[in-house]
Amino acid sequence: MTIVIAPAKLTLSLRVTGVRNDGFHLIDAEMVSLQLHDVLTITEDETGMSVSGPFADGVPTDENNLVLRALQHAGKTAHIHIEKHIPHGGGLGGGSSDAAAVLRWAGYTDLVAASRLGADIAFCIHGGRARVTGIGEILEPLPHVPRDITLIVPPFGVPTPAVYAAFDSLSATHDGPNDLEPAAIAVEPRLALWRDRIREASGQTPVLAGSGATWWLDGAHPRIHEALSEATVVVTHTRSV
Repeated sequence: MTIVIAPAKLTLSLRVTGVRNDGFHLIDAEMVSLQLHDVLTITEDETGMSVSGPFADGVPTDENNLVLRALQHAGKTAHIHIEKHIPHGGGLGGGSSDAAAVLRWAGYTDLVAASRLGADIAFCIHGGRARVTGIGEILEPLPHVPRDITLIVPPFGVPTPAVYAAFDSLSATHDGPNDLEPAAIAVEPRLALWRDRIREASGQTPVLAGSGATWWLDGAHPRIHEALSEATVVVTHTRSV
């Protein structure tokens, strides 16, 4: 039995620079790993998958889960239990990080092939802080810059494929750090309401994490939970690692 940590990924900035002939989007992004993490327990000589923890609801345990696909990709057999602390469908790379943790455990190092499983997996294998280009397989490590981050997770998710499809259909430009923000709001209009509420409560314009639905703020905002008091919203203070 082996226990492996799978840190959340935060995309600090994201530019979509093109689309390849195979349909994969080209990006230029800065990503960091966070203290927030899932915990994987890997048991060899067994098979299957189970999930527990505060964000276990909605996580598939069949072949639709990226973790099992990564395990098969690496040519390994094991039972994987995930203690889920990274919000599912929140844009924090939880599924990719879990898959990357399995690939690290298996000794798998082919970042190009890993990126075909999921665009964020190559970064999650590497971790830390990096400039990420191509479809996610080209990493330029950057020096660690410690920073406090506040994550605000609304009570809904946003499907990444739908966001990229919306991005392809939109012609408007976006001046913010995340090119996908207008597309994500087009797919899930409630995101704009949360952005405005967070800005009003914090005095700072939040940034969408990846394709959403998580918004993030620089720094610690210990009182913001009082302004966002719904039981279904999660406010997490974390740090880059």
